[in-house]
Amino acid sequence: MTGPIGVFDSGLGGLTVAAEILRNLPDESIIYLADTAHVPYGERPLAEIEGFALGITQYLINRGAKVVVMACNMSTAVALESAQETFPDVPILGVIEPGSRAAVMTGNNAIGVLATTGTVKSGAYRRAIKQLNPGAVVWEQPCSAFVPLIESGRAESEEAEAAVRKYVEPLIANGANTLILGCTHYPFLRPAIEKAAPGASIVDPAEETTSELRKILSERGILAEPGEVTEHQFIASGTTDGIAKLGSRFLGRNIERVDIIEWGVDLEPVRNSKCRMNAER
Repeated sequence: MTGPIGVFDSGLGGLTVAAEILRNLPDESIIYLADTAHVPYGERPLAEIEGFALGITQYLINRGAKVVVMACNMSTAVALESAQETFPDVPILGVIEPGSRAAVMTGNNAIGVLATTGTVKSGAYRRAIKQLNPGAVVWEQPCSAFVPLIESGRAESEEAEAAVRKYVEPLIANGANTLILGCTHYPFLRPAIEKAAPGASIVDPAEETTSELRKILSERGILAEPGEVTEHQFIASGTTDGIAKLGSRFLGRNIERVDIIEWGVDLEPVRNSKCRMNAER
């Protein structure tokens, strides 16, 4: 056994990334942590999110994770660099750079980013896209209504469709022809987004993130061997109400057990003043 892949998000949205990993790397085991004690991250102070992300990364590494995937755009935006510096012996991936790369690869120069308020405030997607294609025009749209709708199981409701139109139509009116799903929850709104943006290229960063993960595992010689016994673990830091049912839908397979851990008991926030200053500049 080479150890599990650690994956985390503020809630259940990161399970869309975990699902992509399991589809493409079926011999791997995962340990997934949903920080339900603090969901959603989108409106929280960046320094607070950074502390949560580093604490969770430490916890997953302590549990034997051979690689950690920040399946959370907010965590990626404010804590990826810090985590990579703090835990240099374990590969740590985020979702923003892979998503930006996939968007640029569509060949379209007018790119809209649908994201949480915090991710938009961080400017992380804009910076990543501009580094890859300085000529790109980027609009970042905060979508505060999306995560509560999805986490409550209302992704297919009329209310959700109305929210999608509210956020997507201005981007299309401005000329965006590629849209990035800048939060791991948002793939569940993809049908409504495609309806509101006919003809636009829709980018799900989970796909490119998984490709990068496979490359890292292969280069380091830590890919699971075919036929290895897989064991998937699911953990929540707060309530587990509805996680097994709704989480199974997010993952695309049945979640039979969700373990509970507590902040202040099983894990602690980790602070990094350098990263905190960078995130808030």
